[in-house]
Amino acid sequence: MPQPRATLPSVGPLEAQHLPLLDLSRFERGGDARTAFLAELRAAARGPGFFYLTGHGIAPELIGNLRRLAGRFFALPEADKLAIAMVNSPHFRGYNRAGLERTRGKPDWREQIDIGPERQVARVEPAAPAWTRLQGPNLWPEALPELRPVVLDYQQAVTDLAIRVLRAFAAALDQPENVFEPIYAPEAHQLLKIIRYPGRSDGDRQGVGAHKDSGFVTVLLQDEQAGLQVQGEDGWIDAPPIEGTFVINIGEILELASNGFLKANVHRVVSPPDAVERLSIAFFLGARLDATVPALDLAPDLAAEAGGLTQDPQNPLFHDVGRNYLKGRLRSHPDVAQRHHADLIEPAPLPCRGGARPGTAAA
Repeated sequence: MPQPRATLPSVGPLEAQHLPLLDLSRFERGGDARTAFLAELRAAARGPGFFYLTGHGIAPELIGNLRRLAGRFFALPEADKLAIAMVNSPHFRGYNRAGLERTRGKPDWREQIDIGPERQVARVEPAAPAWTRLQGPNLWPEALPELRPVVLDYQQAVTDLAIRVLRAFAAALDQPENVFEPIYAPEAHQLLKIIRYPGRSDGDRQGVGAHKDSGFVTVLLQDEQAGLQVQGEDGWIDAPPIEGTFVINIGEILELASNGFLKANVHRVVSPPDAVERLSIAFFLGARLDATVPALDLAPDLAAEAGGLTQDPQNPLFHDVGRNYLKGRLRSHPDVAQRHHADLIEPAPLPCRGGARPGTAAA
């Protein structure tokens, strides 16, 4: 039988007001514990697409060190942070001031540092796909040299954790646990965001606008301040911090691979009130940029529940991983796109005569 979910009520459909709590160690224990865990994982995946995770095994000391260094980074003088401004990186790495990243065209009110795989600049041939430009080094603050080793240790720890979660999702789909390995090994795509949400009193509370994540899974570490909300059928579900847990959510790669049996759900972050800040550390596990997302052969009972892909004209999904990822970075960081990748920016559609929208007739 499934274990009790601590103090959180049981969660099934999207309109429930809490996210479920799952213990990953039960999956790895095997036997009845594994069977019960997989049943709960399917329910979470078919419900909110988000859950709290315990039993992850990541050392509290590593988490604590990264949180302290994150606070120290954001407390640096602005000049030290701007020395690693993302606009100077064609690989979309480095620091952004609040308002520079955009979701659906609106500025997100958060400052952050983006850290990817620590790799050398790729040699890009003229005929190579545009996403090959994304490989390159991270930008590290000279004023805080302690940050780099701790971030890289943490990035490796959450990469390993995300792969363990991914194996559990594969098992929940009645697939071999390593079914996704051919598209993430030997070097999975990684993105770590260290984020500070300043308090706001101006009425605009968009910390991050409503969106889905593009990778396999997201591993989110929150501090004590709430703000994350998950879209439900009857409104937004709050996901307040629970100490000792991560919040896990499904990305669009799993939705593509499962033909919608696993859903990447919409979520957002509401800015904290004035004079309060929120720190979070989000890790996104993705497939290799040269990979193509496969369509899994699901068992008939699971295939019958797969509802197909979510269709969003503003965010079309591609099975080509690099194309999908580059699309998101160009849209989210228009300043970087304009400086380094102007040839990839699609021109805005011309206005129609009489003010009609493209594809409609002017009455």
